[in-house]
Amino acid sequence: MRKGKTKPIPSRFLQAPVLSAEYVPEPLLEFADGRQHVDPKTGISRFGPKSWRPGNRHPTNIRTGFIGTAQTIAKAGAWIETASSGVRGEVERLEFPGFRKDRGFHCELELSSDWNAPLFSNEIADLQSAKPARKRFEIALDLLDAKLELLSRKDRPPEYVVVALPDDLLAECKTLEYSDAEFGRVHRNLRRALKSVAMKYRLPTQILLEKTSDGRSEDYPSEIAWDFFTALYFKAGGLPWGPVGLTPGSCYLGIGFFRPLRSEDGRLQTSLVQAFDEHGDGLVLRGQDFVWDAKKEGTRAPHLTEEQSAWIVDRTLTRYREEMGQLPQRVVVHKSSRFWPAELAGFKSALQARSMQYDLVALASDSTFRLFPVNRYPPLRGTRFTIGDLDYIYTTGFLADTQHFHANHVPSPIRLADHIGRDTSRETLLREILILSKMNWNSSLLGGLMPITLNFASRVGEILREIPPDREPLTNFKFYI
Repeated sequence: MRKGKTKPIPSRFLQAPVLSAEYVPEPLLEFADGRQHVDPKTGISRFGPKSWRPGNRHPTNIRTGFIGTAQTIAKAGAWIETASSGVRGEVERLEFPGFRKDRGFHCELELSSDWNAPLFSNEIADLQSAKPARKRFEIALDLLDAKLELLSRKDRPPEYVVVALPDDLLAECKTLEYSDAEFGRVHRNLRRALKSVAMKYRLPTQILLEKTSDGRSEDYPSEIAWDFFTALYFKAGGLPWGPVGLTPGSCYLGIGFFRPLRSEDGRLQTSLVQAFDEHGDGLVLRGQDFVWDAKKEGTRAPHLTEEQSAWIVDRTLTRYREEMGQLPQRVVVHKSSRFWPAELAGFKSALQARSMQYDLVALASDSTFRLFPVNRYPPLRGTRFTIGDLDYIYTTGFLADTQHFHANHVPSPIRLADHIGRDTSRETLLREILILSKMNWNSSLLGGLMPITLNFASRVGEILREIPPDREPLTNFKFYI
């Protein structure tokens, strides 16, 4: 070839990738008496929550306690009493039907001053005068710990506790950052630390902001009520709705990573969320700790060793058998980074040793490619498209069934970044992901960006980091939301 000339690129490399698109119908959810609807709010309003029947873990009366000042407890109690009767809707905002035995969630709250743990003026004065910020944070946490312990020692303790702190007090100790000579930069969050403390007493909690209870919140009143009471019902033991269409006999795992509160040498731990079979019930497990050197490995995304991957499978299946009385037929692992050879080998060897069907799936939010419809609406939630051998699906977007836009931003799809498995089609995997994106009982939203497996794995890790290594974390989801 003469100087200055370039070798022509073979035509096979110049071909445009093939683009195809299809619509995955919005998954249904199950409510009372097996009735179904696509939307959690509409389903509960029309049919009642899934567990609303005798013997179905339905909490008829929920003993509710309060922690706060006399003023904030009174405000919170008044707001809950009013909202539980129902909250009018607005344009494109469905009304909240109420939290009473004859409407909405078909159960009631039991309120009694015996289940209140007031914060006294001298306790607040000591807290606010404490310096530095680290001491103030620790005093606030110790104070909440003492109040929760007091409630837990009642002859009939509350089943759910509302923490109604004054806004100015919460602002002073909501978050904390400080430098530690041994562990470096430490970040703490009062809500997460509160969840960790409350687990010692097996008490689900909810922080209720003063601006919410006195009506200063800028959020829609009906939406606030929907989210608050949906989470309350689940924390009290109920099941607001259930999935429809998950593959029977499947166990879905979401793997995340978190840095312990006081960590050195890049030490990390795994947090694991497991959703039991097609019913959507789940549990939380804390994994082993390990060292991850991002510079040495060339990526910030942690990866497991072969032994750690196998341990996760063994621990999960042991707990599954304990809870369900049998092993699942299939295991699906969801991860937010691609599988490296070592962790892939660990997962495969542990699953194949039990002759288990499996799908190892990596998912990533990806804005590299987006669809722009010719009309003025965003892409439909449930739109699946492929570019060459890359699979994408929109889990947020415009909802065809309700004619609403399901997002507060320009939606991006998620990409199926990795799939190792033999017996499950891509169509089935994407449909399961769409179903699992609707299983967040911490709100009444129709769906989220990621499936609940990965959504909760990251949130759970934030709370697990507050639990000391010598204390076994509780496994029930309700203590983490």
